[in-house]
Amino acid sequence: MSEIWQLSACEIAERIAAGELSSSEVVTANVERMRDRNPAMNAVVDDLGDTAIEDAAALDRTFAADGPVGPLHGAPVTIKENIDQRGRATPNGVPAFKDVIAPDDSPFVRNLKAAGAVIIGRTNTPEFSFRGTTDNPLHGRTFNPWNDWASAGGSSGGASSAVMSGMGAIAHGNDIGGSLRFPAAATGAATVKPGLGRTPAYNPSQAAERGLLAQLTSVQGVICREVRDVRLAMQSAITYDPNDPWQVPMPWAGPELDAPVRVGFTKETFGVDLHPAVEAALDNAAAALRDAGYAVEEIEVPNVFDIGKEAMRTLLGETKALMLPTMREHGSVEFNRYFDHCFEIAPPYEGDELLQAFARRSTYTRQWTRLLADYPLVLTPFLMAPTYAHARDYEGREGAEEIMHKGFYSFAMNFMGLPAGNIPANENDGLPVGVQLVGQRFREDLILDALEAVEVRIGVMAKRLFARESAA
Repeated sequence: MSEIWQLSACEIAERIAAGELSSSEVVTANVERMRDRNPAMNAVVDDLGDTAIEDAAALDRTFAADGPVGPLHGAPVTIKENIDQRGRATPNGVPAFKDVIAPDDSPFVRNLKAAGAVIIGRTNTPEFSFRGTTDNPLHGRTFNPWNDWASAGGSSGGASSAVMSGMGAIAHGNDIGGSLRFPAAATGAATVKPGLGRTPAYNPSQAAERGLLAQLTSVQGVICREVRDVRLAMQSAITYDPNDPWQVPMPWAGPELDAPVRVGFTKETFGVDLHPAVEAALDNAAAALRDAGYAVEEIEVPNVFDIGKEAMRTLLGETKALMLPTMREHGSVEFNRYFDHCFEIAPPYEGDELLQAFARRSTYTRQWTRLLADYPLVLTPFLMAPTYAHARDYEGREGAEEIMHKGFYSFAMNFMGLPAGNIPANENDGLPVGVQLVGQRFREDLILDALEAVEVRIGVMAKRLFARESAA
């Protein structure tokens, strides 16, 4: 029988509703696991365990009187340390911001709490949440639970390491270029990057609005051990909040599509080498979808490499214009050297060029929305190679370029505002290998259905991880 901390959020909700477990039992087990495992992982950097146990006891009293408060009643969650939680710091991995205390909860935090979730801790993120790995001068490095050599991903590496180590069933994260999917791919978790307008975002502590491209590309989401938990959490997370002018109050599930659902399938790399383990993962995922009744067809896709590079040059242009002085002043020497390399690899658009790039964004998005009208789902590579070494992006220009060039399928989907999920579909040298599924706008439900079909065939990676720990 599984330890309580190993239970999925769905199992927790079912067993609490049935009276088989209390919120206090679940949360206490997860807090104890966090305090036992986190010293080796450094995933949770703000331990809220004592308050969480008190909150769980209050939920038990509410349950006894009125039943569950919502679908996440008693589910332990973590929150990434770059969004606001009342009374806690929002440092975004930067020592100079360690005393920025949130005056109120961000909408995402409020939505999860309203559904009955209990926050047990806040998770690590790199400086300014702007790397594909998780390390910073304030809290240090977060480790991958599979292998100390490997990156836990970024920027939601603390979230992925926490949830895959058994510290909470649901981990909040966010994604402006891959920050949900890089960590999920690195640790073998499941996630869906929501599309533009799906989940609310707003930090009450913010001193200024973010740039327009950040508003269009950055989204809030969750990383979980199992696909069904991503679905459960997202159904509560999308609750409308008027503080986010981009959010659209759409229902979670769209209309049922005629069977079989068509899935476009591509291994196109646009000249970048594709690692055999990634190719095998794509073949495994395609076979799983065919077995589940999907009509999988190899297709040509618009030039995602060009779109991904456009995404980086546009984002870096906006970042240079609006954030560079702050990053130069408060970022570490290593971080600023890394950004210099990024500027060389993807020269930032400036002035009229930046405005023209914003205009071209519509062309790229139109190409993909036309494609998705025929193929509601598209199976693509995520990275061209398996998980990379922890500090690969800090290994000179070559290291930064390797990760940037191999992640273009990730950056492109943010640039176009399209939802995209990630699920492990293979292993390489004892580490998971993920694939990406892109879907129509506001059809994260279809993406998760397909991810679950892959998960049924491949298995839940966390169960292998826990089994390995038990055998050690």
